[in-house]
Amino acid sequence: MLKRTKYCGEISQEDLEREVTLNGWVHRIRNHGGVIFIDLRDREGIVQCLVEEKQNPEVYEIADSLKPEYVIAIKGKVRRRPSGTENPKLKTGYYEVVIEKLEVLNRSETPPFPIDEETPLSEEVKLKYRYLDLRRESMKENLLFRHRAYQITRRVFSEEGFIEIETPFLTKSTPEGARDFLVPSRLHPGKFYALPQSPQLFKQILMVAGFDRYFQIVKCLRDEDLRADRQPEFTQIDFEMSFVDEEDVMSFSERLLSTLFKELLGIDLKTPFERLSYYEALERYGSDKPDRRFGLELVDLTDIFTNTEFKVFRQVIDQGGVVKAINFKGSNLSRKEIDELTQFVQSLGAKGLAWIKVEEERLNSPIVKFFSDAEIREVLERLEAKVGDVIFFSADKRENVYKILGNLRLHLGKRYNLIDKNRFDVFWIVDFPLMEWDEEEKRFVSLHHPFTSPREEDIPLLKKALDVEDLEEKKKLISSVRARAYDLVINGYEVGGGSIRIHNRDVQELVFKLLQISEMEAKEKFGFLLDALKYGAPPHGGLAFGFDRLIAIMRGLDSIRDVIAFPKTQKGICPLTGAPDYVDPKQLKEIHIRVVE
Repeated sequence: MLKRTKYCGEISQEDLEREVTLNGWVHRIRNHGGVIFIDLRDREGIVQCLVEEKQNPEVYEIADSLKPEYVIAIKGKVRRRPSGTENPKLKTGYYEVVIEKLEVLNRSETPPFPIDEETPLSEEVKLKYRYLDLRRESMKENLLFRHRAYQITRRVFSEEGFIEIETPFLTKSTPEGARDFLVPSRLHPGKFYALPQSPQLFKQILMVAGFDRYFQIVKCLRDEDLRADRQPEFTQIDFEMSFVDEEDVMSFSERLLSTLFKELLGIDLKTPFERLSYYEALERYGSDKPDRRFGLELVDLTDIFTNTEFKVFRQVIDQGGVVKAINFKGSNLSRKEIDELTQFVQSLGAKGLAWIKVEEERLNSPIVKFFSDAEIREVLERLEAKVGDVIFFSADKRENVYKILGNLRLHLGKRYNLIDKNRFDVFWIVDFPLMEWDEEEKRFVSLHHPFTSPREEDIPLLKKALDVEDLEEKKKLISSVRARAYDLVINGYEVGGGSIRIHNRDVQELVFKLLQISEMEAKEKFGFLLDALKYGAPPHGGLAFGFDRLIAIMRGLDSIRDVIAFPKTQKGICPLTGAPDYVDPKQLKEIHIRVVE
């Protein structure tokens, strides 16, 4: 076999008049009668090769039998392309290789879709023939970009004195929000390992062990409902630091992210990143991970309608709810479009969508007759409404209004192309509450996870809440306790999240009690961490970046599947391998499992 001396995409000025050996796939082939041109492709790119019948009839005959995706090896001399035939779109577009020898290393059937075109494909076809999809230029570039991001990430961590340490994949099931994937133990009948949702407990234990700067590029596994930005297995850049506070963790995160953007995209991110409080984000955008690349901010109108005659709004306000609105400026929406938007919010659980269309001579709306002149004047003034604007209202419990208007805002942004896709909006969300009340479970739950530290000055409020009997008073106390947590948001996606952890066993037990995690359950689930906290645990904190999501955003992609080599479908299926699948009954018997029909 002719062994490669250079990649196709690396042919350059320095190779002129030199002999090279190339291996790759036939990208395109063109027979110009007496001259055959072969575009040869490998992972680094494409180069034009040619053979003339008069000069090399034997090789010409072999070349004439080639088809796209045949695997070949060629040996030949590099020359400059004749004037007027250059292709500036290719980095090798000014050179070509005159073939002296040609070997067919393998033939190929006709692929189910063209490799040399970016033809849109169904997800099923893309993932079934992933090995062919990955040959296409866009997918190849996604994975090479990801590879470069890995290298930069490891370099930055090493420069800052972090130690890369792997944590186990077979671990203990712990309640961390999503469902665990379970692995039955053959040696211990009836017992199960769990695949880790994150290395959270292990990285805290590494801090106790004295490895004060840990990092890992790690697979995490969660058995949860999937969507475009979720996969059952995904990758995190995970790190933890001892003897630090929030500022240290956030500052290092900014350095890492800025380096990735600068070296991969040539973009200088302005540091320090802007910070937005959790409540301000909800009040202004209806989301704790808002896309701020367009307007349509939520405006509170509750005070205007406190004494309104409009019963729908009045009832909501009397029951402790709020009235908010967004002004879709200059949109001039038709009634059909407004009806479609009403159906959209109804799919989110809203009863309907109140609206006012500002027209030249009047306000067009089925609800405006219920408002007083003063209410109308104040609403138009506060929303800075002008002719052509359409105002959408939501009146409900505060959290429902956030959900309805927050999602409507995002829907309008995407549907009417309001989003500046050339901009990266990077900022922190801070000042999260430590816990929130779960109406379904009738208990408090962690907003992040149960190991997140409360602010020092708020710990007395937690202790006080523990002794309070009245639920409403308890809710009020706990809702004012702030977490030492921080999320990093880019373009409406939470790309990273972390916190300063609880390093004091007494505080950890106090948090468990308020979360109604019993002493027995805490010992059973987290006993090894609680024991470790008794032996001189240092103050520590960290953060995890969603690596797949970060790469997808940097590449301008909507789905993380396009930056993962072998992803699952939205139903958690791998069309390539057929996983998940049935297994041999003998295998089930060995692990003491019986499938119930």
